[in-house]
Amino acid sequence: MSNLDELTAVSAAAPCCPPVSSAALSEEEAERMAAMFKALSDPVRVRLFSRIASRAGGEACVCDIQDVGVSQPTVSHHLRKLREAGLITSERRGTWVYYRVAPGVLTAMSQMLIGA
Repeated sequence: MSNLDELTAVSAAAPCCPPVSSAALSEEEAERMAAMFKALSDPVRVRLFSRIASRAGGEACVCDIQDVGVSQPTVSHHLRKLREAGLITSERRGTWVYYRVAPGVLTAMSQMLIGA
């Protein structure tokens, strides 16, 4: 199991990290937080994540979100990076893949940034 797989498994099971203003982060917490931010460090990935998060019902077909100004293989690459970071989940239905923001991700992200 790679470090990224371990981080994804941990982030899927529990909130990422305490608020950055509450105390110094442990090495593990910093690694999990960095993996999330690294996945969102590309504008195309932020746009894809936003399109998924803002869809009615919280789910988006790749066919509805792929128009972000890059080729389809590049969209697939960026979606894979978001999945590997534990930010989104996917489910294949026939020929299409549907994406959702992983459970607890938005809450965990807001908690670690603002402590809300």
